Amino acid sequence: MLTRDALALAREKGLDLVEVAPKADPPVARVMDYGKFIYTQQKKQRDARKKQVSQQLREMKFRTKTEDHDLQTKLKKVKEFLENGDRVKLRIMYRGREMAHPELGQNILKRILAELEPWGKPLEGSSMQGRNLITVVAPYSQSEVAKRQKQIEEDQKQEASS
Repeated sequence: MLTRDALALAREKGLDLVEVAPKADPPVARVMDYGKFIYTQQKKQRDARKKQVSQQLREMKFRTKTEDHDLQTKLKKVKEFLENGDRVKLRIMYRGREMAHPELGQNILKRILAELEPWGKPLEGSSMQGRNLITVVAPYSQSEVAKRQKQIEEDQKQEASS
């Protein structure tokens, strides 16, 4: 349809001629209420933003001399972060002469990662950044959680039959 004919039709109906797909060949236009068109577009964008999952990076600091009770308290909080879908940066801080014994921090990090294994996995290996040993733990994706649940159920069935 010619543009002038489409405009005449739109004016006749008391509506607007709205270009819907300008990049199409030929461009696509519709006879509709422009205000309603804008409203529906904004509503779609709002819904898309609501459905979008945002992941924060949380941080938990440990020392090489952190005692068991304090460690468990901090791990409890880290587990909450992972359950909420956030990534967690684990920082083990060295002070003074503790730098002479990096294996102390490595041992604590291994214990922490073993405790967090059901909730998440480290993204990459740990790295030293200055006087800090750092690693990032990410929660399992939903597909990984489903696989893990299936594996646990199969293991329980095998144990029950044994």
